[in-house]
Amino acid sequence: QVHLVESGGGLVQPGGSLRLSCLASGFTFSAYPMMWYRQAPGKGRELVASISASGGTTDYADSVKGRFTISRDNAKNTVYVQMSSLKPEDTAVYYCTVLRMGHNHWGQGTQVTVSS
Repeated sequence: QVHLVESGGGLVQPGGSLRLSCLASGFTFSAYPMMWYRQAPGKGRELVASISASGGTTDYADSVKGRFTISRDNAKNTVYVQMSSLKPEDTAVYYCTVLRMGHNHWGQGTQVTVSS
């Protein structure tokens, strides 16, 4: 079955950087677009970034455009998001997800806290 494992979260000061990773298994990774979402305390899940199956097309939420970069390594079944110029409002649990056979599959998430 589909298995997604996020890693790389942590505590970072405002203006700092983090790179999140998501290791996928259980499906043909290179055939599917991938997405990163986040959920801040008391809020719904927000789409942060998406990347096409080949990696050639990316899209970002306006709130992270110019600061976050999504990428993927199909040989390693891994999708990344490089986050820079982090702000306190980026604090959230970050999830990777894949839409497969009409169903969104989610990882367990990784916590990112931006605070001084």
